[in-house]
Amino acid sequence: SIVRGGRLYDNWYTETMSPPPATRHPAYPAVTAYAYEPGATWRCKECHGWDYRGADGAYSKGSHATGIKGIRALAGADPERVVAILKDDTHGYTQVLGEGDLRDLAIFVVEGQVDMDWYIDRATKKAKGEVARSAAYYKSICATCHGIDGQRMRTMPSLGRVAKSNPWESLHKILNGHPDESMPALRVLEPAILADILAYTQTLPAR
Repeated sequence: SIVRGGRLYDNWYTETMSPPPATRHPAYPAVTAYAYEPGATWRCKECHGWDYRGADGAYSKGSHATGIKGIRALAGADPERVVAILKDDTHGYTQVLGEGDLRDLAIFVVEGQVDMDWYIDRATKKAKGEVARSAAYYKSICATCHGIDGQRMRTMPSLGRVAKSNPWESLHKILNGHPDESMPALRVLEPAILADILAYTQTLPAR
């Protein structure tokens, strides 16, 4: 439930194999860079950020900045409270997600968030993990699909480029997998180990 909720947070319409909404989310600011991509405005991460801190985190500035607060304060809350928020007039997700989806998303918000600042330096974007310690994990788990150099998959940018440019997205996907894709969730491993893997991917070539 936690990892599926993490994938719903990432991109619920891809995870549920639904068509993306054709109109901008009512709560998404009309003057921001992604306001003209309706589907993007309905993704949780687009308002609340990959680091879950919204306007107080990595999305405090730049093309993704919306001024909307994050979800960190809901970590450890009652899941039913989160479900009620998802159903309220501001979010309006009852029209696009079923009860099971809302429950999974709430469980992620309550139980699945990690404090990204423990594992990623926000100023430099560098993972705080140990590169040497993670080589075996990467080569045995990740390299099968991504390749030793992180460039095997042609449907996405090189892993090194993604890890350097947006380490918060990378860690979120390492934890929870990728919506409607074969990438597994690695949450069974300790977050510190996953931060090591992230640190290793940042050493891979960007192109």
